[in-house]
Amino acid sequence: MRPTEEQKELRSAVRASLARHEGAAAWLPLTEQIGVAGLAVPEEYGGAGCGAREVHVVMEELGRKLSPVPYLGSAVLAVQALLASGDTRACAQLLPGLAEGRTVGALAWAEHGSWDPAAVRAGAARGLGGTWRLGGTKEFVLHGTEADVLLVAARAGAGVSLFQVPVDGAGLRREAVVTMDQTRAQARIVLDGAEGRLIGEEGDGGRVLRHVLDLACTALAAEQAGAAERCLELTVAYAKERRQFGRPIGSFQALKHRLADAYVLVESARSAALGAAFAAAAGSSELPRCAAVAKSACSEAFSAVAGETIQLHGGIGITWEHDAHRYFKRAHGSAQLFGPPAWHRGRLAEELGLTAA
Repeated sequence: MRPTEEQKELRSAVRASLARHEGAAAWLPLTEQIGVAGLAVPEEYGGAGCGAREVHVVMEELGRKLSPVPYLGSAVLAVQALLASGDTRACAQLLPGLAEGRTVGALAWAEHGSWDPAAVRAGAARGLGGTWRLGGTKEFVLHGTEADVLLVAARAGAGVSLFQVPVDGAGLRREAVVTMDQTRAQARIVLDGAEGRLIGEEGDGGRVLRHVLDLACTALAAEQAGAAERCLELTVAYAKERRQFGRPIGSFQALKHRLADAYVLVESARSAALGAAFAAAAGSSELPRCAAVAKSACSEAFSAVAGETIQLHGGIGITWEHDAHRYFKRAHGSAQLFGPPAWHRGRLAEELGLTAA
């Protein structure tokens, strides 16, 4: 299915805004002028009531620019966790600010390098007056140090549950983490008796996180496809202008083959990412399979194409001044985010009934 006129206009607007505004400064115009933060938020909570295909468009464009704005962590993870929880009171209280971009949300659930909801070990104990106290450590929390709304997955008596933890409350420590990819802010969240408010039903957090994981992988796959496409564009342009032995290096057969292989990877990644976006938009039962395919395929495609970008640029490709290293770092960082390709292939095999009994 071809993109709608509205989706074409959204892409054009986001690309133009990112061209005018660099780095984190892009967040304000993206949210105030285009309304990207509220695209997937229902109209009743102040959003645009759009879906995964519009999120796909935004994520592709953010990937092309390696934009550091908190869209993935806030407008995808936090928003979708609240919606999936079914907690209308929490949604009414928190979603309007997230939709406008006035507040930034973060979802903390990964522990010990695992994004599997079953691996959550942080604990939650019910205290006096219906309050909860949380303990444990969360890793890879996107934009965790700047978030105004912090959602935390912890294991209560009935199972994994979702809680809102005040960012300025006692018993909470947020630590910025130095990562290889400096365009994606991450944090470690340490909970030591931090007070939390239950979001949704106790014990329902596993279901919420599994759904959010599929949507997160779908969105990230779009970002990876967009970034891989931009890597190929940069490399093709360089191959046309760089000359050796009196001719453009792109005219050499060996380079043509490598660029053709990169093109196949980019187009395959785009197809996988779009397939997942369509499944998410339709609310299809195939979403877990499509998301696993997209995350695995797009992670490996982006890593391969980013590697070719460095190699085919030659010496300039390994300098700090050129963008090639930034795409390379984002490729390898995003391949591990929400679980590495091999883990998602395992998820796919389980979904297809191919795992050993």
